[in-house]
This record gives sequence, structure tokens and C-alpha cells, in this order.
Amino acid sequence: MKFIQTIFFLLLAFTFTNCKNKTKAEVIEETTVEIPKLKALILDGENNHGIWPKTTFMMKSYLEETGLFEVDINRKAFTWIGPHYNEIEGVDDINKLLEMYPLNDGVERTAVEETKKDLNFSPDFNKYDVVISNLGWKSSHWPDTTKTNFENYMKNGGGLVIVHAANNAWGDWDEFNKMIGLGAWGDRDVNSGPYIFYNDKGEVEQDPSEGICASHGAQYEFQLQTRAVDHPIMKGLPEFWMHTKDEMYDRMRGHGENMTILATAYSDIEKNAPPWMKDVSGTGRHEPLLMAIDYGKGKVFHSALGHMDYSFECAGFITTFQRGAEWAATGNVTQEIPKDFPSADSTSVRKWAYKPVN
Repeated sequence: MKFIQTIFFLLLAFTFTNCKNKTKAEVIEETTVEIPKLKALILDGENNHGIWPKTTFMMKSYLEETGLFEVDINRKAFTWIGPHYNEIEGVDDINKLLEMYPLNDGVERTAVEETKKDLNFSPDFNKYDVVISNLGWKSSHWPDTTKTNFENYMKNGGGLVIVHAANNAWGDWDEFNKMIGLGAWGDRDVNSGPYIFYNDKGEVEQDPSEGICASHGAQYEFQLQTRAVDHPIMKGLPEFWMHTKDEMYDRMRGHGENMTILATAYSDIEKNAPPWMKDVSGTGRHEPLLMAIDYGKGKVFHSALGHMDYSFECAGFITTFQRGAEWAATGNVTQEIPKDFPSADSTSVRKWAYKPVN
């Protein structure tokens, strides 16, 4: 799949050299080449962020809107709706989301009160250009063979997208932690790696000190700062842009091997202090929220944004998610920057409408 674009341009070049004496209509007809779409797989079924049945559909929709992707969903056999969510418009019972956003794939699944290992979980990763994880904190471990298959898929050039609580999963899976660069919660501690952040001088720092892994304050709108201005995902985006109401993760830990920090947000001492942890404040640091990681021949786009459905509706989230998925799949980004991308002073929201999965 990753050589499709190269083949397309070679075909155009070949056609151009043979079309000088042909009409425009003849050239257009002969150069119409159907480019196979990139294949994406979304993994879900267990996430502490109970909104996940809806956000899976949102991500599927966002990828398909680009015209670049065909998207499948692999939902685990035992589904767990976690306790972390806010009020959802039109929903009085969080568990109804599974009925509202069904896969209609004929597979029977069991809703559970605690996560439960799916011994038959074994997606064929090699069928896909990119895998998107919507599996969050407390997600059950995959069978060892599936883990090995995924590690090999990534080392051999696969793509991975991590969204928000997906970085909470599997703190004891060493290769996964290398893939994502930085992680949150999931029993991670000082042994998981240092805190990594930007200081006020615009320099990347590492802090190996003891302390918790991950925190956030109450949700609010905050400003992101583009750091890797020439990276394909970020090229053309403004230096500063506002994000809609969301959790701002800070104090994430990891070794950050082969990691590029794409964008940060400032964790204000007071504003990003967790109200439920009186002895913890914001960090006063510029925290990584968008990252790109090379893992073997594979590529990972890691977005720590996306606590709720309204966070997913930010045009900045959507744009970076779409561009990040294309980059993880191909190493390139061909998408234009949308006109509604947020500015340094104001957010931009695209209300999402449900489209049933075929």
C-alpha cells in the first residue's frame, strides 16, 4: 500500500510523454486510474473512557471523509464501558452506547463489569496500513502470539495511531511503551522512564525524578503550540491554536526513543491541578500532547487529546488525527489544511452526525 502514490505519479509521467497529440478528453480518459485506498483498522471494546463506542464511529467517519481510507473495526469479545465520562447529550445510560453504535457484524459479544481477556483476539494486522487503538486504561492483555504478531507488524513497517486513553494501557508491555514514546497511568512509574517536556526556552528536557505517572486538571479549552513545524503532520499548521474542552495530560513518562514532539500545551500550576488530588498541581511545563515515533520500520502518531465526544469535534483534533493516520500509514501527508482550522485565539468545532456502519 505504501508505494501506491509512487506508482500513480510514474503512471502520470508515462502518460504525459505519450499524449502530446491527443485531445484533452482522451488524455483525461486514459489517465483515470483508480488508486486503492489505504486500509485502516480500529481496535476497541475496553476503555475507561465510556464514550468509546461513539468515538470509534467518529474516528471511522473522520478517516473515510478524507477519501483515502477504508476502515474496519475489530471489537473485543468482552466489552467494558469504563467509569470516566461526562454528560452525553440524549443519553441517560452510558451502556446504551453499545446499542446506539452497533457493528452489525453478526458477532455476539458479552458486556462485562471488569475487563476480561479475550483469548481469541487475533486481528490480521498485515492486512492493514494503519491500526488505530481505542483501547484504554485497564484493557486486558492480548494473547502472547497476538502481541508478537503486532510487534513484528510494526517493526516491518506497520502504522499505529494512539488516541488519548490508549496511552493508559499496558504499562508492563515494554515494546508497546517503545511504540508510544510516553505513557500515562497503567502502573507506570519512575522505572517507566523520565518526564519529557519543553521548557520556557524552547528546549526539550528530561526529568528522571520520582513521582506519579500522569495527571490532569478539570477539563477546559487550551492552546497548543506547534513544535515540529516541518514535520509532514504539522506542516502548514499555525504555531499556536486553540483546542476545545478536554483533559490536558501532563507528567507522562517514557523513554521517548525515536520520538518527535509535534505539539505541546502549557500545564498551568493552578488551572491544570487535579481537584481530586489536593497535593498535586499542574506542572508549569509545556507538555507533549502530539507526538510522532519511529519504531523499527513502522510509524506511530500519538495524540493525547480526546477525552469526550465534544473534544473529538475540534477541527484541530480532526485535522491532526487525519493527517497523523495518513503519515503513520505512508510516511507522507497529502491532505490540505482546512479553512476552519482553529486560530490562536478561538476554537473551531465541527458537530458530528452519526452514520451507521454498513
